[in-house]
Amino acid sequence: MKKLLVVLLALTLMAPVVAVAEDKAAGPKEFVVYLDKNAKDNHYIPSGWMGDYGDIKMNDQSADSPHTGTTSIQFIYSGKQSQTQGWAGVYWQNPANNWGNKKGGFDLTGMTKLTFWARGAKGGEVIQKVMVGGIKGTYPDSLMVEMGPIELTDTWKQYTVNLVGKDLTYVNGAFGWTATADLNPNGATFYIDDIKFESDASLKPEGKKQQAMPFYIYADRSSVVNHFIPSGWMGDYGDIKFDGSSKEDAYLGDTCVKVVYSGKATQGARWAGIFWQNPANNWGSVDSGFDLSLASKLTFWARGAVGGERIEEFKVGGIMGEFSDSDSATIGPVLLTKEWTQYTIDLKGKDMSYIIGGFAWSANVDNNPEGATFYLDEIKFE
Repeated sequence: MKKLLVVLLALTLMAPVVAVAEDKAAGPKEFVVYLDKNAKDNHYIPSGWMGDYGDIKMNDQSADSPHTGTTSIQFIYSGKQSQTQGWAGVYWQNPANNWGNKKGGFDLTGMTKLTFWARGAKGGEVIQKVMVGGIKGTYPDSLMVEMGPIELTDTWKQYTVNLVGKDLTYVNGAFGWTATADLNPNGATFYIDDIKFESDASLKPEGKKQQAMPFYIYADRSSVVNHFIPSGWMGDYGDIKFDGSSKEDAYLGDTCVKVVYSGKATQGARWAGIFWQNPANNWGSVDSGFDLSLASKLTFWARGAVGGERIEEFKVGGIMGEFSDSDSATIGPVLLTKEWTQYTIDLKGKDMSYIIGGFAWSANVDNNPEGATFYLDEIKFE
């Protein structure tokens, strides 16, 4: 009997120790990026200003109706393109201004999502994308996840970035956002609050989403349905002038794309072109393809300024690299007229399950000795 009491007493004394061990094994349930100005639990610094950084004003202690606590972060994006990039954004880094040139990331293994709250000053403001990870360099982030575009309302709303199955062993770029002048032609004022990583065991991995049709590349300058960025300038890129908000007789809506190709062979290539990519400047180095398996064609409208402009090729896909497009399709050469005409790239039988290069054109000086000015509108997968 005495032995039994001793055993029971030992088990009783061990119980709290076992419970503590289990709690430690469970790990933290959240890791804060921003709660309130100077909150002791804050990690990371909004130091990584990108693109048209001169277009950004930040107030990290705004008292204008925060979601919780006493402050939120206010961003004012003018969209004036101070550095001629057409976009701007901010990364939260550790330590400040760490673009992968020094050690500083946190091991956030066990976290399955990042959540944040956001609202616009008026509603209708568009954040092109938010990012977790993605910083390169000598000490690169162990993951890169993007979400967007997000059209804000004038009331607080929570957003979630699914991180299940992602490698979070080294996270320097904890959170970031970008906005474009195209999607915010009059600028944008918005607020962000309560940014944190969380551990949610019930969350399932997010598979590659099959996109519904139609899937727009360009509908109108400020349209939230636009996808892909006309960032992949090729060949004699100095010969190109690009206007994504031309009001010169748009086919549909308020604006169209205007391209002026001088044919001066500035870089000596004697040809030039532009790829619409996701994300910007992705030549296959970033895993960000869209699943466009439901698309059977890409259609677009085009016209020349005077007629007779020759485009050698219009193209879907074909970008190679570590994360290559799953297929490609082309039409051309195409001789444009002065009238808006619809063109179709047939995608039947093509593998459209992974596309980072949504659309491209190329022209050469041999067939356009005086250069070429042409217009594009309503570019979409159907």
